[in-house]
Amino acid sequence: MQEGKAMSDAVQPYAVGQRDARPWGEWMVIDVGVGFVVKRITVHPGGRLSLQRHRHRAEQWIVVAGVARVTRGDAVFALTAGEAARIAPGETHRVENEGVDDVVFIEVQTGSLLSEDDIERLDDHYGRETIARTS
Repeated sequence: MQEGKAMSDAVQPYAVGQRDARPWGEWMVIDVGVGFVVKRITVHPGGRLSLQRHRHRAEQWIVVAGVARVTRGDAVFALTAGEAARIAPGETHRVENEGVDDVVFIEVQTGSLLSEDDIERLDDHYGRETIARTS
């Protein structure tokens, strides 16, 4: 979020059908409602999301294809199709794909601020802007 802007001025809410290509793959919004957003996220082989956290939302991930390597706090573990992980607000997290097939997971966000403005990147493999780690 830009300094000097009120949170309500900076927020770009999600909309059904919204999508974005990222260096690691893509995401697409498949449903939205009061207090929730549902995304379908695809991570290509060798791809990794930034190590990040969110102040205003929790996330629930359900893997539907591939094997995801998940970092949650200090833990690193694999999730396969049908397995899930919950990410609490403020908890550092990342998904990586070390396999040869796409990793696809459904992300359900819940919370008071559901937008790309609530991403704090702590580390990024692709050189995108990060913030200094404070915790």
